[in-house]
Amino acid sequence: MANPTDPLASRVHEVCAKRGHRPTELLQVLIELQDQEGWIAPQAIDALQMQLALPRSKIVAVASFYAFLNLTPRGRYQVSFSDNITDRHAGSLELCEQLCRELWVERGKVSEDGLVSVDLTSCIGLCDQGPAALINGRPLTRLDAARVSTIAGFIREGRALADWPTELFVVEDGVRRRERLLQPAFAPGEALAAAITRGAEGTLRELEASRLRGRGGAGFATAAKWSAARLAPGEARYVVANGDEGEPGTFKDRLLLARHPQELFEGMSIAAWVLGARQGLLYLRGEYRHLQAALEAVLHARRESGLLGRNILGVAGFDFDIAVHLGAGAYICGEESALLESLEGKRGTPRLRPPFPVTRGYLGQPTVVNNIETFCAAAHIVFAGAPNWTALGTAQSTGTKLLSVSGDCARPGIYEYPFGVSVADVLADCGAPEAQAVQVGGPSGHTVPRGQFARRMSFEDLSTAGAFLVFDQSRDLFEVARNFVHFFAHESCGFCTPCRVGTALLTNLMDKLAHGHGSPQDFARIESLNHELKTLSHCGLGQSACNPVLDGIAHFRPAYDRRLAHQAFVPAFDLDRALATARAMTGRDDPASHLERQG
Repeated sequence: MANPTDPLASRVHEVCAKRGHRPTELLQVLIELQDQEGWIAPQAIDALQMQLALPRSKIVAVASFYAFLNLTPRGRYQVSFSDNITDRHAGSLELCEQLCRELWVERGKVSEDGLVSVDLTSCIGLCDQGPAALINGRPLTRLDAARVSTIAGFIREGRALADWPTELFVVEDGVRRRERLLQPAFAPGEALAAAITRGAEGTLRELEASRLRGRGGAGFATAAKWSAARLAPGEARYVVANGDEGEPGTFKDRLLLARHPQELFEGMSIAAWVLGARQGLLYLRGEYRHLQAALEAVLHARRESGLLGRNILGVAGFDFDIAVHLGAGAYICGEESALLESLEGKRGTPRLRPPFPVTRGYLGQPTVVNNIETFCAAAHIVFAGAPNWTALGTAQSTGTKLLSVSGDCARPGIYEYPFGVSVADVLADCGAPEAQAVQVGGPSGHTVPRGQFARRMSFEDLSTAGAFLVFDQSRDLFEVARNFVHFFAHESCGFCTPCRVGTALLTNLMDKLAHGHGSPQDFARIESLNHELKTLSHCGLGQSACNPVLDGIAHFRPAYDRRLAHQAFVPAFDLDRALATARAMTGRDDPASHLERQG
């Protein structure tokens, strides 16, 4: 029991009691405590040790793993500018520096009065309306110098976010093209009723006939995954929706969560009917927290309508409900086993496989993990039938795919195409006649040069989770790859040495090239690092970290050759460059202050 004379301990007790004092709820407890206190204080960790019966080391390990959790005080206003490459190209770094100047705060630090902290963060899923940022979890879109000055003024005044003009927080849907998923199809409950009519086996047969493959990029057959979980031995089964689309340049799940939550929850409920699951979990990335209240309202309405809860649609024993669990800023949690670890209140470290989640997933029980788009597609198929779905797409890639189009194009946004559409057709639709390259699937995917724009979006050719980043002739593809490499190094969970060290080494090599110390030996080292990362890394993050660099060297070699200032090997550390700060502080720039100019 909390000490009644200690207000913080009492608040910790209340938060933990609300979640049944379950250690698996540690992440959710930490998020709620930070909401109340502004940070996670040592005294709060002391209280959590008692309330959740967890060692302090584990609590600190979890709290330090997630970017959105703070073990030190932060400002009352926390502004995080998206550092995705498209935001950078739109001027996000300059706007970040402008806000820091106007508020007299250093980036990455808290102002002396504790009012504000300003920093960068990874992609926040607003690439189609950037430059963008988050302020206390709320999105700020289409930023420019005038908007940043307005924001700085409101912060100086201490004005509550609720009193800020609503236009600062507008997030547009940005739908540019619709096919199956984005067209109105069925009323809440109709697809679930169709599944019940077919029965569990009949529903599986319909999904198998549709040849639906997971829309997360790997493309595993949905019917096979559900069938394996259904047949696996276990005391309980779980349905998990992966709403942690953290791949830079991807934002199509944001639209589905905001405008099509009924289809998502319908698909999850159909999976529960097939599996015999009683509990579903939506893992919502921390960057999309602003959608949580609306999602909870939809879930409440479904409970009121008999579409969640006990005896759903009057079927005795069909009991199923869905809970929303928040992430807290960790790209690696998009990997399904890392997501399950996070759901269990742990660090998001990928698991060794086998066993796979379909046999031993959440809490060690059979679990189906699909992304948002896959569950929505499953609901459409069960309602309209497999032939309606297979009428679109290709033999191995049936149906449609949502693309998140952003970058150097006139019409960024969400595009839904039948599988098999060419890169050139997408570029024509989004208004990008001068594109020199397209990043398909984000940094872990493929960099497609202009000479390959006839390639098609499909599992047979260019598979993708949905990112479609456009770069015109003005962009330096070396700097694009360098940004992606820094992203991978930042987001590595640190579990395995090949990824933890390898991504850091790759970052150092790219920085070395950028600073004019590159040599052919560095290219050879990049090649060997690629082999080590691909063959030794624990999960897909490390295995794909070299992809943007290797594609860059293969297709955009001049951008790299420009950095080859030396034919012989040159060390990365430049002592003269390291003394630049000292020269600036002393106001010197004469030859004697430079090592290479001395006589």
